[in-house]
Amino acid sequence: MEDDEELGSLVAEYLADNGLQVEIVADGADADAAARSLSPALVILDLMLPNKDGLQICRELRVWYKGPILFLTARTGWIDEIVGLELGADDYLGKPVEPRLLLARVRSLLRRTEGFAAAEPSGGTSPSLKLDPSKRTAHLGRRLLDLTDAEFDMLAYLQAHKGKQLTREQLSRDVLEIAYDGIGRTIDVRMGRLRTKLGDDGKSPRWIKSIRGVGYLFVEPGD
Repeated sequence: MEDDEELGSLVAEYLADNGLQVEIVADGADADAAARSLSPALVILDLMLPNKDGLQICRELRVWYKGPILFLTARTGWIDEIVGLELGADDYLGKPVEPRLLLARVRSLLRRTEGFAAAEPSGGTSPSLKLDPSKRTAHLGRRLLDLTDAEFDMLAYLQAHKGKQLTREQLSRDVLEIAYDGIGRTIDVRMGRLRTKLGDDGKSPRWIKSIRGVGYLFVEPGD
């Protein structure tokens, strides 16, 4: 969803040339209805759209839309990025962007979405999460999670302390090995990325739950 006609056309043409079907919606007020009508596999959102901004659109889409959402915007401040991720966005890129990077991010998000479907077992039960500390790998059902070393360390710590409320101070000290100053949002950003890779719904997470005034609680669905 992009109101810059020239940029939108260039992005759409590049993605289409690489095998993707693209529809452009220029008015923020039309975003929700368009998404419901088109049922897209992925949504690319600009923050600055006429009549309704991207953050509001993301919030409304996440009520019902389960596919990945990627912000592509000229507003690259860390506050906007954090708010976008906390509202349920899966990735955030600043303009101008290298087209090959955008395509790589789009393909990665689409593969991840396909992986979520493949990982879900029959009968509606949640896939199990298996970590192998010696190989530093994590599987969600049959899917290998694409984790950085830092994300693996955080997920391993969370799983080892499942069912216990963990403060940002504790997570910062024990996992990042730095003191928490009460201001930085590093822990929140990392939790947002882990939720994305676990396929968690930001509004009603199954794995990593936010505890107001405390921090986070890790649970395994079905326990």
